[in-house]
Amino acid sequence: MERQLCYLDAYARSVEARVVAVEAGGLGGAPFLTLDSTVFYPGGGGQPSDRGLLLRAVDGRTWTVRAARKSGSEIIHELDADVEPPQVGDRLHADLDWARRYALMRTHTALHALCGVVWRDYGALVTGGNMEPGTGRMDFEFERMSGDLVDEIEATVNVELAAARDVRVNVLPRAEAFAIPDLIRTKVNLLPDGIEEIRTIEIVGLDLQADGGTHVANTTEVGRIRVTGYESKGRINKRIRISLEDA
Repeated sequence: MERQLCYLDAYARSVEARVVAVEAGGLGGAPFLTLDSTVFYPGGGGQPSDRGLLLRAVDGRTWTVRAARKSGSEIIHELDADVEPPQVGDRLHADLDWARRYALMRTHTALHALCGVVWRDYGALVTGGNMEPGTGRMDFEFERMSGDLVDEIEATVNVELAAARDVRVNVLPRAEAFAIPDLIRTKVNLLPDGIEEIRTIEIVGLDLQADGGTHVANTTEVGRIRVTGYESKGRINKRIRISLEDA
């Protein structure tokens, strides 16, 4: 298996890698590459996949990575359609679109802070979520929602973000992870039975969840959030939309 640095170090922006497989099959016949090391996050849990560039130093040729995704245990990289791909064995420099990735890290951490506050203060489970760089939404099991309630939630989340809480990544054996109370905050447990190790994200003193995405190291990196809207998605399903203040 290739080194998948996105799960080990969210701040890794680039890596030297060797092409181990090339195949067609993407949108419009776009090539798919597998590398022996990658910094690209393949998407999941509402977080989009990374984008970026591949550079072959020997001749200066570059390729755009427009998406990445999991295929079994590997991460594959989708290039633009109608390009001649690198060859198996080529040495490449893989470089993320860092501004986009960092915005997603900040957004994902903000959504975890939102989830932590809503669970701690209101006991509401998550029923869905999604994000783009700088903006996101989460759905919760609320029967009622009001402007006063979301204003209260926004203020509390911003207090927690300003508290300079460290964000820690850990990988635990499945049995140990599931012994943690309330580790799964979603209405439906989305973790497959066959996964033996569970990756967790902890905002120290606020939130601890199973999660595979990328996050900042401290809540101060998020800055402040704004609740940009809320709506009903069903009788006990309410959506809260947020954005980073500088987005």
